[in-house]
Amino acid sequence: MCYPCPRTILLPFSPDHTSAYTHTNMKRKSCMNCGGQELHEFLDLKPQPNGNRFPGPTDAEAEPLYPMSMLVCTACWLVQIAEFPPSALLFEDHPYITGVNVPVVEHFKRLVPRLVKRFELQPNDLALDIGCNDGTLLKEFAASGLQVLGVDPCKGTWELARQAGVTVFRTFWNRAAGEALSRLSVVPDIITSTASFYHVPDLHDFVAGVDLVMGPKTIFMVQGVYLKNLIERNQFDHFYHEHSCVHSVGPLRRLFAEHGMRILDLEFSELHGGSFVVTVAKNESPWATDPAVEEAIKAEEQAGLNSLDRVRDNADRLVAMLRALKADGKRVFALGAPVKGSTLLNFCGIGPDLIECATEINVRKIGRLMPGTRIPIVDETALTSQPDYYLVLTWNFLEFLRQRYDGFLRAGGRFIAPVPEVSIVGPAERLPGANGRNSP
Repeated sequence: MCYPCPRTILLPFSPDHTSAYTHTNMKRKSCMNCGGQELHEFLDLKPQPNGNRFPGPTDAEAEPLYPMSMLVCTACWLVQIAEFPPSALLFEDHPYITGVNVPVVEHFKRLVPRLVKRFELQPNDLALDIGCNDGTLLKEFAASGLQVLGVDPCKGTWELARQAGVTVFRTFWNRAAGEALSRLSVVPDIITSTASFYHVPDLHDFVAGVDLVMGPKTIFMVQGVYLKNLIERNQFDHFYHEHSCVHSVGPLRRLFAEHGMRILDLEFSELHGGSFVVTVAKNESPWATDPAVEEAIKAEEQAGLNSLDRVRDNADRLVAMLRALKADGKRVFALGAPVKGSTLLNFCGIGPDLIECATEINVRKIGRLMPGTRIPIVDETALTSQPDYYLVLTWNFLEFLRQRYDGFLRAGGRFIAPVPEVSIVGPAERLPGANGRNSP
């Protein structure tokens, strides 16, 4: 069920923030959360290309490079990028398609019924998904009887969402977008932002837009990569240009409080190597705040923020391993071509001399090249032979991939997992009576 009918509607940019979306890089001079000046660099991954722009085999033009260093604000402890490229460059032709990622689809199938039950959502209530991509999450809400609306700037995926029966407002989300929907008297019962709430140049502009369309009982659900997991597990390739920041619960509580909102509850999952899901409401909401919120903030304070000293050592070990395998006559392919893989390959200086190709299922990437490193991307279903090793760039789906490539691993092939430490991975243990699937 959709609202009002499947189509695409263009909403305006905010005049005050147009440059952040369309023109120049945004250099961080003050904290994007608290506005403080106590910004300190703690990781420099050196200039890198846009990890989600895949050049064609005949593209000879040099790819532009953008600074890739991360800052931490020691006043509120938000980790944020030092220089954020224009959002239009990063997202208007974004190749990511949610629906081809089986673990994400399965996660949404579990998440939506929990939200519907927890917040007593009723048939014909309205769900608004910011950064809706191909409508995968909204389809789960529709299956529960809700009406659905999407917001997304990408010119490629909104058509997929429309074909799935979702009305999409094609725009970046900000205060102007919230004002436009408010003038249309749109008041969602639940607003969601999964893996997009850290893709914005201005957090307060984003939240102000959400506030404008929230009713007194509206729930705002945010999901994202969790900073505590990222640091503890050495997942430095989660830092890339699209991620203007990486969240933890403490800074999020401060951000929402400034807009008259509070975090109601939270949960953690292993999705993407460690993610959080928080639900937020206006201060006057009848829903109570779960004590787990305060417990999570205390755990973050006790953990502290380390300097990621292991990053360089881990990168050196990976390159040394690949060179040794090459010298031994072994063939190595990359498994997947995610944007985090671009960060890893470019930081380590790994190119087609060490990795023959990257295999993919996303048709928007197949036949093109990995950004910067120029490793060719091929269709995994068209392989005529298997390598000796796969470097798993989509390591956040490692356990799923071990099951999917069970035949390859049991035949003697191996995975190379780059995080949290470089390691060789074999087949997963089978449950009694289970039959492993063959590799593609």
